[in-house]
Amino acid sequence: MPLRYAFANQKGGVGKTTTVVNLAAAMATWGFRTLVVDADPQCNASTSLGVDARSSDSHVYAVIVAGLPARNAIRATRWEGLDLLPSTPDLAGAAVELNAEPPQERVTRLARALVQIDAYDYVLIDSPPSLGVLTVNALVAAQGVVVPVQCEYLALEGLSQLTHTISLVQRALNQNLALRGVVMTMYDRRTTLANEVVEQVRRHFPKRVFETLIPRSVRLSEAPSYGEPGVIYAPRSQGALAYLGLARELLVGDGHTVAWEPEAS
Repeated sequence: MPLRYAFANQKGGVGKTTTVVNLAAAMATWGFRTLVVDADPQCNASTSLGVDARSSDSHVYAVIVAGLPARNAIRATRWEGLDLLPSTPDLAGAAVELNAEPPQERVTRLARALVQIDAYDYVLIDSPPSLGVLTVNALVAAQGVVVPVQCEYLALEGLSQLTHTISLVQRALNQNLALRGVVMTMYDRRTTLANEVVEQVRRHFPKRVFETLIPRSVRLSEAPSYGEPGVIYAPRSQGALAYLGLARELLVGDGHTVAWEPEAS
């Protein structure tokens, strides 16, 4: 069965989607069959992988709400080994529809859909910037949570609520769920603040913060407008190299061998 990771942070603008699509592209490049599940009504992961979220009736909304088998909604991207279960803006209404269901039913829809999918090594779930029913569905469906955190003031704001939600999901719905790691994003090593934030987060999450720091990168910001992950759009950029390093760190931590080595700085 694939390893399923949910990417979550109720604070927006932390690089969550950028992290998902670049890790997925790096994994696929190295031969790991990877599926991105776009569970965010903003559809940014779908757009970043060159898929028009309005071009099909087969999407994660149809899977979660209407019961469409997930395999029928998965779409191949332009890159071998990288597939997408796309989102749709209609997903914004799913919370209202799911809240009419019994509590256990409304938060396990995605998990029951994805358990039928076994053709991948990794499933990466991009969740909305909130702790609503869609994010809880992602947590119930996953074995691990990756939390992107921006290297800015108030970086830890709201994270206690997120960790509390993770603990609740562990106890009540998914005892296999674990915090896989915290990713520090938008890092600028020239600033004292960024370095202080990294140290603060490492104190708050001892042994749970990835060593790789993701820098601010214009090239990473440009990539979604071309429908490409940054590691493909600008593979020699500092942001792309950082995401390759993060992907390697994640894969090696999961027991895989990766031949790629980070460049000396």
